[in-house]
Amino acid sequence: MTTPPDEIDVLLVEDDEGDVLMTREAFEHHKLRNTLHVVSDGVEALEFLRREGAHADAPRPGLILLDLNLPRKDGRQVLEEIKSDETLRAIPVVVLTTSQAEEDILRSYDLHANAYVAKPVDFERFIDIIRQIDDFFVTVVKLPR
Repeated sequence: MTTPPDEIDVLLVEDDEGDVLMTREAFEHHKLRNTLHVVSDGVEALEFLRREGAHADAPRPGLILLDLNLPRKDGRQVLEEIKSDETLRAIPVVVLTTSQAEEDILRSYDLHANAYVAKPVDFERFIDIIRQIDDFFVTVVKLPR
């Protein structure tokens, strides 16, 4: 399934159901036209991106929202694999995590994250952050197709 030119597929890699729900609500609240796909761990994220197994028909996302603290394969490992794979490295990755640790921020940028955003605990602020990420990466930035 392909999306119209002004829409993108967004892959959310998040194991916290509450954060998944808030992200879905943010997409609905702001009437974001992008298609949100969700996977709950690092292994599944790479299967989705590589179109393996149950994700053989997965679309190529135009943006990845990546949590760092994931089961099976850590978000840092996922980021490293994405950015070292020449077929995936052009996909923008926004690290969206609860960690505000300087070492996580530095490590993420060392691994070529396109942005690092600490998740706010306030629901309204979280929704606004998702809208701003979407606005920037879909409206402002020119992404490769």
